[in-house]
Amino acid sequence: MATVARNVKFDYVDTDALNILAVDDDPIQREFCSVYMTTPTVSVETADCAESGLERLEAQDYGALLVDVDMPGMSGIELVALLRSRPRYDKMPIMVITGNEDIPSIDAAYAAGATAFMCKPVNWRLLSHQVRFMVRAHRALLAVGVDAATSVAEGDQTAVC
Repeated sequence: MATVARNVKFDYVDTDALNILAVDDDPIQREFCSVYMTTPTVSVETADCAESGLERLEAQDYGALLVDVDMPGMSGIELVALLRSRPRYDKMPIMVITGNEDIPSIDAAYAAGATAFMCKPVNWRLLSHQVRFMVRAHRALLAVGVDAATSVAEGDQTAVC
């Protein structure tokens, strides 16, 4: 008989401060994202279209972006490509979330510059883990990049791989 651990640590909840912007034209998806992703340290703001999302991004800093593909007006893929063309957003962690799980949709998302890809319907626990990992990996890469750049500037070639 298997025993069930009583003191389970819930590692899906990010303990680092994070502000997420979720861009989706579906009001139910936006509400679910706010409800399931918000924690004491993670805040979620939403936008109902790519254009509105872009306005929010220009007005405030976010630690991660979740973006739907199929939206009226500018598509999520177009938004990702536009953001990647701007230095301010070229390294932002961006997850594309869509009901399109075909190979061309996946390839288009990554070609535009997506950091990660998830299919709908969303498993909110899985999304929480994946966003946590995506942001943690992003922060680690930035830290390595900063350390390597500082070391190279000071003449330490051992930091360069």
